[in-house]
Amino acid sequence: MIDIQINPRQFEYDIQSLVQAFYIGHSFKINGQVEDAYRVLEVEFSDNAIIGAIYIKNQKLFEEHTVCNYLDRRDTKNALKKLLYCLMVKDTGYTLPWGNLTGIRPAKIPGMLMEQGMSENEIRKVMKETYFISDEKLNLAMDVSKSEGRILSEINYKEGYSLYVGIPFCPTTCLYCSFTSYPISKYKSLVDDYITALIKEIKFLGKKLKGRELNTVYIGGGTPTTLEPVQLERLINALKENFDFSTVREFTVEAGRPDSITEEKLKVLKRTGVSRISINPQTMNQKTLDIIGRKHTVGQVRDAFYLARSCGMDNINMDFIVGLPDETEDMVKYSMEEAMKLNPEGITVHSLALKRASRLSMNKGKYKNLSMNNSSALMEITGKYAYDMGMKPYYLYRQKNMTGNQENVGYSKSGKEGLYNILMMGDYQDVWAVGAGAVTKLLSEDRKSATRVDTLKNVDMYIGRIDEMIDRKRLV
Repeated sequence: MIDIQINPRQFEYDIQSLVQAFYIGHSFKINGQVEDAYRVLEVEFSDNAIIGAIYIKNQKLFEEHTVCNYLDRRDTKNALKKLLYCLMVKDTGYTLPWGNLTGIRPAKIPGMLMEQGMSENEIRKVMKETYFISDEKLNLAMDVSKSEGRILSEINYKEGYSLYVGIPFCPTTCLYCSFTSYPISKYKSLVDDYITALIKEIKFLGKKLKGRELNTVYIGGGTPTTLEPVQLERLINALKENFDFSTVREFTVEAGRPDSITEEKLKVLKRTGVSRISINPQTMNQKTLDIIGRKHTVGQVRDAFYLARSCGMDNINMDFIVGLPDETEDMVKYSMEEAMKLNPEGITVHSLALKRASRLSMNKGKYKNLSMNNSSALMEITGKYAYDMGMKPYYLYRQKNMTGNQENVGYSKSGKEGLYNILMMGDYQDVWAVGAGAVTKLLSEDRKSATRVDTLKNVDMYIGRIDEMIDRKRLV
């Protein structure tokens, strides 16, 4: 157990992810009473400095201090994280790829500095000195930020908004998943009622946002293609009846699981104007698919992809996860080689994040013999294959508890980038969301804060309290 004492306590939350990244597998408490702690980190704020030290059995190992101006909370937080980072590097003997940067939008920082008129060299200097970020990850963040700027220059995103539609059903729940999803086999009798409630929310929101420019629409989940063809068409028709699609630059449906895809469903998507889909194998290794609970075969992934092509889908993304149980470097390479044969327009590479609500985290004992590792070397492999497929990185985000302190990266061929991903993950515009577990996010003018409006995750409660869900949006 690691004991962390910070005085004052106001920055407790800000350092949790950083400490966890260094001391993987070790539990810790911040400002708790820990008896027989094998390691103690103490941080004290003095008049004009922050002083930190690491002790083992009351013996001081390392000490660091930094001058700090407490009038600016952001500067104070950055100074604290820099100090702790230096202490923990000395203690553990290794550095983190992203330095002390724990935020989920690394590309947002250089992007906002560009907006302030900084040159690239100035931005790089700030990023290195403030966050101790590695050259490799800094290059990635800069490349993504530049791509975002180029793509968004063609969109009236400041005046527009995006729409997210949540379908909380899946064929099965994957081992690592913490999203709002329910097995379609058990909830099949509720799907029509769910869509009825969802359309009621859609009708309200269409009236509320009438006159505003809609840029992108994203139907996600869950797995939207667990819906039957007639249900899919009913939902999409309701969207088009209540929103002006004349300004929509991208209409995505996350087909996701190949075992949910049929020719009839794909024809509905094509006929109703869906411009982008995602077929997500996560891995092309059958052994891993079986471990993580995806009840489909690698062959079904290929079949679903070719079926989508035959139905006229010309913008297909594929999701992969690096760090899955017992996957080796050769297995990651194999997945990328198989993706290259299919030749998708984009791939999204996720670093496995061990979420508390996933079966993988809740049943750690059951899976303790599984190795789940990721590294910069593995992420470099996926990046190289993406470049070999003619793709470049266009969006980037991070999550807590990512294996290897890595990231999620979207790669695509030119002109096939996922606009919704950029707009939503970069906090460039409001995202209005409908459906169970969907979260509306309305940005402040400076994009530094947001108002969030959520809906109930439970499907039965969402259906029964749909008027309340609508009222929550009525009040913002």
